[in-house]
Amino acid sequence: MKLDRIDKRILNLLQENGRIANADLAERVGLSQSACLRRVRALEEAGVIDRYVALLDQRRIGRRMDVFVEISLVGQSNEVLNAFEQAVGQSPEIMECYLMAGDADYLLRLTAEDPNDFERIHREHLARLPGVSRMKSSFAIRPIVRKTAFWLGGSGRSLD
Repeated sequence: MKLDRIDKRILNLLQENGRIANADLAERVGLSQSACLRRVRALEEAGVIDRYVALLDQRRIGRRMDVFVEISLVGQSNEVLNAFEQAVGQSPEIMECYLMAGDADYLLRLTAEDPNDFERIHREHLARLPGVSRMKSSFAIRPIVRKTAFWLGGSGRSLD
């Protein structure tokens, strides 16, 4: 789907506030309410808008630690990769998992309440992941930049 300036503006505004009323969204992008709703529905149907979520403040729910874990596997066969990826998907504490190029095969990001909670996660989830030959954990001191919105050019406030 080719995005025009108005689509990008709609997406920028929805990324700022996914609960914005269609009437307000339409006014801010300069469309009628029905035309705006048609565009939003088209973006949803095309899969550009994947889903709507509530973003929680990690610290306020007690998840004060970010931990990054580099994983190297015993091999690269489809069976090893698939078993690992399926197991990672089942772990509720693993927030993100990336297949990597370089020294490690995967990079995980998880959150924990404190070091004791990380030890629990390590024992109950990380140590049980199949096919792991090496694991290296790094603890973030604090986030500097954490974004949830993709930059689409321009801004939500003008038709740049």
